[in-house]
This record gives sequence, C-alpha cells and structure tokens, in this order.
Amino acid sequence: MNRLDPNDINRLTERFKDRSLPKTEWTHRAHFAVALGLLADADVDVFAEMPDMIRAYNEAAGVANTDSEGYHETITLASLRVARAFLSKAAPDTPLEDTLSDLMDSPYGRSDWLLEHWSRERLFSVEARRTWQAPDLAELPF
Repeated sequence: MNRLDPNDINRLTERFKDRSLPKTEWTHRAHFAVALGLLADADVDVFAEMPDMIRAYNEAAGVANTDSEGYHETITLASLRVARAFLSKAAPDTPLEDTLSDLMDSPYGRSDWLLEHWSRERLFSVEARRTWQAPDLAELPF
C-alpha cells in the first residue's frame, strides 16, 4: 500500500480537526491515520473527543448524522481500539507512518474486518450506530 509520510499524517489530522479535509479524502486509510495521529497526541482524550469530532466533521462535509448515515459509535470505538493496539505494540520510536502501514497491511486494513466480529444485522443496526454494541460473532483481541 502507499506509504504516508509523517507530514501527511499530521496534515490529515489537522485538516480533519479544522474540518477542511475534503470528503473525498476521508478514506478508510485516512480514518486510521487520523486515529493514530490523535492517539499519539497526549493532549487529546481520543475516546472521549472523537465522537464529537467526527460528528462536526461530517456536518462540515455535508453528511448528516442520522440513524442511517454519518457517525457510527460501534465502528468508531472498534476502530480506535485497533489503532490503539497497533500504536501500543509499536516500539516507542516507531514512526506513525510505519504503524499505519503495519495496520493497513493487517486484516484490519480491510474495510470489512468488522464483519468477522459483528453480524451485518447487529453492526448496521440503529443501536450500534448510536451506542457501543459488543461483537456478536467473535470477541475483539484487544
């Protein structure tokens, strides 16, 4: 996969935070790059702040946060858990772009990885969009 350099991760993170990132650039890879960038920032409580950040970004990008589109609590928290796990297993001096590459080259780099842990019905339910729903197929390893 294409490798991002540290400036790319920083730019993506800043553009996400200030809501200037074009919707077309808010890809699966960008989601994880921003998650890693925010998790590496000691001043951000990512699990507490990310939901509102995503909702605000969505609104700025013209995406409504409803029961069928926009912010999704279960996907967000599961993805943050993946990013945190990859960040915590990396050596302290590992560049974020290396951690991102490792994550994207793993099974979690596929956008359908969640369906190994959640049934489609449960994952895409209104309840899972609104609140954390534990996996119903296989526990997460982190």
